[in-house]
Amino acid sequence: MAITSANQLELLQTAEAVAREKMIDPDLVIQAMEETLARAAKSRYGSELDIRVNIDRKTGRATFARVRTVMEDDLIENHHAQLTVKQAKNYLADPQIGDEVIDEVPPVDLGRIAAQSGKQVLLQRVREAERDRQYDEFKDRKGTIINGVVKREEYGNVIVDVGRGEGILRRNEKIGREAYRIGDRIRCFIKDVRREARGPQVFLSRTDPQFMAELFKMEVPEIYDGIIEIKAVARDPGSRAKIAVISYDNSIDPVGACVGMRGSRVQAVVNELQGEKIDIIPWNQDQATFLVNALQPAEVSKVVIDEEAGKIEVVVPDEQLSLAIGRRGQNVRLASQLTGLDIDIMTEAEESARRQAEFAERTKLFMDTLDVDEMMAQLLVSEGFGNLEEVAYVEADELLSIDGFDEGTAAELQARARDYLEEQARKALENARGMGVEESLINFEGLTPQMLEALAKDGIKTLEDFATCADWELAGGWTTENGQRKKDDGILETFDVSLEEAQTMVMTARVMLGWVDPTEMEPAAGDAEDSEPEEAEA
Repeated sequence: MAITSANQLELLQTAEAVAREKMIDPDLVIQAMEETLARAAKSRYGSELDIRVNIDRKTGRATFARVRTVMEDDLIENHHAQLTVKQAKNYLADPQIGDEVIDEVPPVDLGRIAAQSGKQVLLQRVREAERDRQYDEFKDRKGTIINGVVKREEYGNVIVDVGRGEGILRRNEKIGREAYRIGDRIRCFIKDVRREARGPQVFLSRTDPQFMAELFKMEVPEIYDGIIEIKAVARDPGSRAKIAVISYDNSIDPVGACVGMRGSRVQAVVNELQGEKIDIIPWNQDQATFLVNALQPAEVSKVVIDEEAGKIEVVVPDEQLSLAIGRRGQNVRLASQLTGLDIDIMTEAEESARRQAEFAERTKLFMDTLDVDEMMAQLLVSEGFGNLEEVAYVEADELLSIDGFDEGTAAELQARARDYLEEQARKALENARGMGVEESLINFEGLTPQMLEALAKDGIKTLEDFATCADWELAGGWTTENGQRKKDDGILETFDVSLEEAQTMVMTARVMLGWVDPTEMEPAAGDAEDSEPEEAEA
């Protein structure tokens, strides 16, 4: 194919047609054509030459030119595309480094192979321009809902025509056993938009919790206007969901507004989500109150929160247990996702049995260690005493406040408790020394003999060993593995050593050894929470 006057305008017409079809800039298509013709010219005149083609945007005339660049003598690598300053004086009056010598060369005919190669280049450039245009158009629409038409299905993934581009709805992003036919209209959530070397760039979802939140925003004007806010969403796609809402206007009921007249608003969302049952829950800043709401429709008798462990215990009536747990644990699982807490559910009977077991255990502890009868031990437990340290070092007035306790009884109990604790400390210290614990660690402030014994059992016998420990290794913590929270037991956790205390002790040991500048102590202590393995993802 030769570039003649007969087909010069045809180049421009072709470029405009392709650009219009792909919705990209016509100039990008013309640039691709210029590159195609330049490749063909190099195959004709020599690949070592720098051949450039320019297509006139008005007439379509293609101009072929050989370009040679003026370079320093010692940098010349290609004599066919580069010139020295001395050689350039034959063509330019005052050549400078970087100047170009341009000579027009005759146009070339595109052979079959060159035309095929040029077509590939053109298609590639057009595809790249199309992907860039699609990315630029959709990058700001991430997190919104879009309507599309099913175009085709590939290996269970649905390719959706979203107007000026395509999106992909993967198998794991479809609700349940959803099946679509070509031409079906579909509503999806734009989960992500990113540049990909090939294939779709717009990733869609119908299972993402935010898809339901966006649907409510479309159906409930108060949410769109910001009067009602969606604070949390948890979904078991296609089956059940919970959504927590709060109203910033006291005159508007957030739950009622989301349900709508005769359930019209929530029903519209349910229909879009293939009949997914939705519990709309009033959000509350108080965790316990919020959890009681989240476990609806089950009734809750009592809530006990362990903030340090991030766990919560919920006590429900015996007949409400199955309702609170839900089918296959669905209700409690969604409530856990909604509140961000691990939830342990027990019946009132189970809680009562546990409390009785704890009462009996503490009673036996006092009977065995203080050599008192069962009644006196039960009195101590009933008054809230849980261990010997509390009995030994509490103010005497607290013991005297117990019915039947006089000064002599209180003093004797405290003396027995202290004697027992001192004997236990002596034995623990002997054991620690017997296992090889050095004096440098024994004399370290803050470590009791029982702590030293526990450290020795874990192989920590010197101050250097102790200084290499992480705070969570000593105090314990929580990690997340495969979406499940897992407890990491600390060496000193049974001694109620907090993360902050553990970090302070470790940093003190490092300062004593000269590993850390004392000025680093203060900021390090402030970072205690950041080091907690609870934030780590395994």
